[in-house]
Amino acid sequence: MRKIAVLMDDISKIKTYKDTTFALMLAAQKRGYDLMIFGQEDWSVRDGEVMAYVQTVSLIDREEDYYQVLNEEVINLATVDVVLQRKDPPFNLSFIYDSYMLELLEQQGVKVINPASALRGINEKFSISQVPECTPPTLITKSNEDILDFLREYKDIVLKPLDRMGGSGVFKLNLNDPNINSILDTINPENKETLMLQQFLPAISEGDKRILIINGKAVEYGLLRHAKEGEFRANLAAGGFGTVEPLNERDKWLVAKIQPLLKREKLYFVGLDVIGGFITEINITSPTCMREIERAKNIDIAGRFWDGLEELEQQELNHNNNEEDGKANLSTSNIDWDLSDNP
Repeated sequence: MRKIAVLMDDISKIKTYKDTTFALMLAAQKRGYDLMIFGQEDWSVRDGEVMAYVQTVSLIDREEDYYQVLNEEVINLATVDVVLQRKDPPFNLSFIYDSYMLELLEQQGVKVINPASALRGINEKFSISQVPECTPPTLITKSNEDILDFLREYKDIVLKPLDRMGGSGVFKLNLNDPNINSILDTINPENKETLMLQQFLPAISEGDKRILIINGKAVEYGLLRHAKEGEFRANLAAGGFGTVEPLNERDKWLVAKIQPLLKREKLYFVGLDVIGGFITEINITSPTCMREIERAKNIDIAGRFWDGLEELEQQELNHNNNEEDGKANLSTSNIDWDLSDNP
């Protein structure tokens, strides 16, 4: 693998000290890979060819003046080896159209991380419904009446939209709140929004753990994110802070339980959100928290990311070679059989 293209948000606005995309790009640069970036607005498809305006960049690991544009050009993206999808949500029509483009590239031999079909088909919140034994009590509905019934059952619940990130649009609802109906009318007018409800987990006071999984294997440490004072959301984007802890036995059990899902969908890089021993979300679009763990434990997680891709590429190459050998042997066997049967 030599040419890497990264679909990402504006590079000039990232916070390098905590940006996972930046960490992955630094590790790619260290290996001598050609590193290109582009945005959602930079690609087009002409007669089956995905063309994109890309910038080849050089990076420096610091908080200011951290990148330099070496070259700008329009290229056929089928000429790169890997495309990383690192565009943050919201999950909207632009994101869907990106997935169509990425799927076309996959058909043309480009490795896309994570795969386009999974990016499109695996909602980061809805997907936990596939492993209900690993989750808190959860309801997905458009009905405000269903929401009220769920609230009456559990007294304290968390309400989330399905298409956002970083704690955006998340509410904690209490049965005794006199403004419940007003809140629901505001966030779900006419019962048209699909929302996810979960029983509020008091263990959030102990933190919301992010577990990173690369090629089916969990990083041995997770980032335990703590909410700032007066806030129940522990997302770093919502002002939380993190501490690094080793995975416990429950964490490892959760990872094992979702491995069949990851394998089936060919999900290479995933971030689990775990509160009180329960999975609350499965992040696949642009998992974060890599830099915080690397810094605390002096481990090279981004390097593991590229090591794993190189191993995966070699496994796929070996598999394809074995298939070709099998076809050749089958063809030879048929010829021998035909000759022996010829009078």
